[in-house]
Amino acid sequence: VPESVVAARGAGIRVVMITGDYLKTAIAIAHNVNILQPQDDEDMAAVDCARLRPGGEYLDHSEMDVLTSSVRVFARAKPEDKLEIVKSLQRQGAVTAMTGDGVNDAPALKQGDVGVAMGIRGTEVAKDAADIVLQDDNFASIVDGIEQGRLSSENLQKSIMYTLCSKIPQVAPTFGELFGLPQALTVAQVLLIDIGTDIWTAIAYALQPAESKLMARRPRHPRKEKLVNSKVLAYSYGYMGQLQMIACWVMFFYASPKVMELFLSGKSPNDYTDEDKNADTQGMSVYYWTLVLGQIAAAISTTTKMQSVFGCGGAAYGLPNSMLNYMFVGELVLGLVAIYCAPMQAWFDTAWLPLPSILIPICAFVAICLIEEIRKALGRACFDTSEPDEIGRPRRAGEGQDLHVPVAALKLGPCSCFCLWGQPQRA
Repeated sequence: VPESVVAARGAGIRVVMITGDYLKTAIAIAHNVNILQPQDDEDMAAVDCARLRPGGEYLDHSEMDVLTSSVRVFARAKPEDKLEIVKSLQRQGAVTAMTGDGVNDAPALKQGDVGVAMGIRGTEVAKDAADIVLQDDNFASIVDGIEQGRLSSENLQKSIMYTLCSKIPQVAPTFGELFGLPQALTVAQVLLIDIGTDIWTAIAYALQPAESKLMARRPRHPRKEKLVNSKVLAYSYGYMGQLQMIACWVMFFYASPKVMELFLSGKSPNDYTDEDKNADTQGMSVYYWTLVLGQIAAAISTTTKMQSVFGCGGAAYGLPNSMLNYMFVGELVLGLVAIYCAPMQAWFDTAWLPLPSILIPICAFVAICLIEEIRKALGRACFDTSEPDEIGRPRRAGEGQDLHVPVAALKLGPCSCFCLWGQPQRA
């Protein structure tokens, strides 16, 4: 348990203990399991629950919230005290996970945002009131579950980010035609990208391993920050999508054999000769091929948010997801088949391309990956260079004593503990 509590604190989880024991006993237990640290002021971090109800009446909400915002050990607690503490933390904007095993724990388990009952020694009443039953009664399993939950949320968000990236370069050719540019992409080619490649690559993100500092970052607050939020849209539409669009247009004009000549001629599509139509079809093929490479670059880039994929300025994340790697190979093969296979050419309006038109767009792939590595390096420099906190974890911009951070719940003999996810802000 002590190691798990330290790991929880390193993940931004504030662990709080509620026990029926006397205050000195509770403090000793809290020190043994690292809920309290040697430098903590015990008078401020641990209280007798009698302070919550002087004269038999509970403190008003404002006074109660001030007290519970900093205390990590509550001693001589009654069942109703647990319920009031959970309510107080929730009023402060915290997401609470309450654990317990007894009949008296049921109201607090029900009140918590997540109720966790003990599976081995828990009563049936506690299990019925809880949302989750912990099979091994081990606090380490809660921390492992939190890590897996964060990983699943991160991977789903990364999958969405990747899927949205291609929408900008897909829609750009339509607006380009309004300004007299040759057709750069057909509806059939868009469907080939979305259905033939993107959807399978996006699914492969479910198997993506965690980044090295996944548990060191503040989690996404489930109430205050949606899965698809302004940051996701800004990344996909305002950043990665723009890089892909620029790369596709550059290659459309300069890697295609005769598209630039066709554009400068000022001809209307109705006046195209057979040679002009072939030139435009080759241009569309280059645009499509560049977008395929751009999507692979986006997929590689979005496998991490801050950690370097290729080891530039830090430990390399690499390409550990073999299923995702198979999807990359599949995208490349499908793209080349669409360009060089005669039936596919007829179905998707593509044309045979000379070797330079296939190789030059690789520069777009390299450029996107390089720009992303630079962005991540700058991000690490901005958020990971400050002094470490008391447990050796880098402090993030804006982190201070008044920050409400995540927390959870367990059962330690006679001690009830819970954790809460406070009001985290992303670094």
